[in-house]
Amino acid sequence: MTNHNPEQFVDFLSSVTFFSDVSKKSLLQLSKHLKVETYDKKDCIINKGEVGDAMYVILKGEVKVHDKEHLYIKLSSSECFGEYALIDDEPRSASVTALEETTLLKLGTRHFVELISTDRGFAMGILSVLIKRHRELDIIQESLTVSKRELEIANSKMMGLINGAMDAIIMFDSNFRIVLANASAKDILQNADVNQRNVLFFFEDEDAKMLEDLVASNAEGKVDNMNTYLPKVVKVIGSQERETLNEGTISSYGTGQEIYYTLILRSIEERLQAETKISRLTNQTKYLQEEIKELTNDYGIIGQDKSMRNLLKLVEQVAGTSATVLIQGETGTGKELVARAIHKASNRAERPLIRVNCGAIPENLIESELFGHEKGAFTGATASRKGRFLLADNGTIFLDEIGELPLALQPKLLRVIQEGEFDPVGSSNTIKVNVRIIAATHRDLFDLSNEGKFREDLFYRLNVFPLQVPALRERGKDICLIANQMIRQYGKNLNKAVAKLSKEEEKLFREYHWPGNVRELQNLVERAIIVSQHGEVDWLRIIPNSNLTASASSGMEAERIFSAEEWLEMERANIRRALRHTNWKISGEKGAASLLGLKPTTLTSKIKALGITRPI
Repeated sequence: MTNHNPEQFVDFLSSVTFFSDVSKKSLLQLSKHLKVETYDKKDCIINKGEVGDAMYVILKGEVKVHDKEHLYIKLSSSECFGEYALIDDEPRSASVTALEETTLLKLGTRHFVELISTDRGFAMGILSVLIKRHRELDIIQESLTVSKRELEIANSKMMGLINGAMDAIIMFDSNFRIVLANASAKDILQNADVNQRNVLFFFEDEDAKMLEDLVASNAEGKVDNMNTYLPKVVKVIGSQERETLNEGTISSYGTGQEIYYTLILRSIEERLQAETKISRLTNQTKYLQEEIKELTNDYGIIGQDKSMRNLLKLVEQVAGTSATVLIQGETGTGKELVARAIHKASNRAERPLIRVNCGAIPENLIESELFGHEKGAFTGATASRKGRFLLADNGTIFLDEIGELPLALQPKLLRVIQEGEFDPVGSSNTIKVNVRIIAATHRDLFDLSNEGKFREDLFYRLNVFPLQVPALRERGKDICLIANQMIRQYGKNLNKAVAKLSKEEEKLFREYHWPGNVRELQNLVERAIIVSQHGEVDWLRIIPNSNLTASASSGMEAERIFSAEEWLEMERANIRRALRHTNWKISGEKGAASLLGLKPTTLTSKIKALGITRPI
């Protein structure tokens, strides 16, 4: 504290805002009560929490108003602090510290009150300044009110955008406590009140650990201003155990302890469903392309024999109707080609033809294959599936080997034929379809119905328009026409040109029994092209037992003696023909054993001894 001349501070005090309207006479009286105090750098002038007893005017130097390390403001010459101590005895709300050597004018509360009471001019001057300050505060308050309103509008717009966003937006602090979540976030979290909950609770352990590592890296300064995609898809587990897969981004803002993170998640469930649908459609397209290609090649149905011309006339007659067709014939006669011809000539030709081999699908799966199933309908049903009947809607379904359809499933097929509707496995929703049914079999369905192995009512529903496909051996010269067409086709595919059949070779083809029909012919020709040399094929070695036929036709010695190896080969070939003729049925009235005049046990032993196996 130093002595001073009161008059020397009058002009200085006039420049101080707090005393700007006080007369010099009153300021002179004020100066008589002022004390001069000097503080060194970093000296504490006021401690937060102390009760004030004076106000200060900075004569020279600079101070800071602060709360520990937090700085509120810096003040310099002619500025005041501590004015509230003049009118109350409340604890100081902040500390004041000198930033450099500072000289202050200190006015005690008791002297200020005395001047207000005794000096009217002083009181009027102070009151005038306070009124001005009050007006300024009103203006500031009005400006703040407008700013607050604008801020509220801006905040409302921002919250509208956040809540209207389809992506889930979750904001959380450095302790992983949620501070904000929009409507989409509350939906995937299945919780309307998520504030202050730990965000990690809603993630699978592995994904929660990933988020913890990202936040830790940001806190340690390894990531600056984090704004990045999540490195992998995360699984969100809602409060009601619903699981969703999401991709997203995470960003941070703030410094020190006040760091917040914004997590934006986008569900990929719909995208996965779309990808699954695309995959399914791609597979369906591939399936349809393979189905169209299978067994058709370029030769299609070749038939000049009377039996085939009559069959094709019947095909033309029935194609334009919606009648159910039952195609009968031995295995390998081309029943599927006939079905395709019916479909192609019908008004459904632009729609799919869906093929189902009822004998090739396991009994426990065929119902799902035909009619589809719902997710969870049975063990392994991880997703819903559309059946072949729905795939064939407005088109045609070809039920090959219909005689192999399980008896328990036949009423459901009968319902589709009669009512045009079915229920998928595991579903109570009935699906209506408009499907034309073409069935095929190599078995006698009438006999099967008499034996109780096939529903009689279903047989009559299928047998509306029966077609009998003749065996290849019954088609005369068609055998050679088809063979020559196949020779050209496989020669082109295998890049091996082979001459067409000669007259002698055609005779070999016509005299062979062809128990495997067109399919056997197709396999035989393909094998012949593969083993051909220099464009020539030794058909005598290719056609089963043709060496005997050639020997007889050329007048060779009738009483030829065969070696043991040749005899075994002949017996093996003969048994194979019998098995193919009976579709590999061994016992029974129409079995191979009966055809060969052997006991079933004897035939079984021979099959094993000769190493005969059924082709796949």
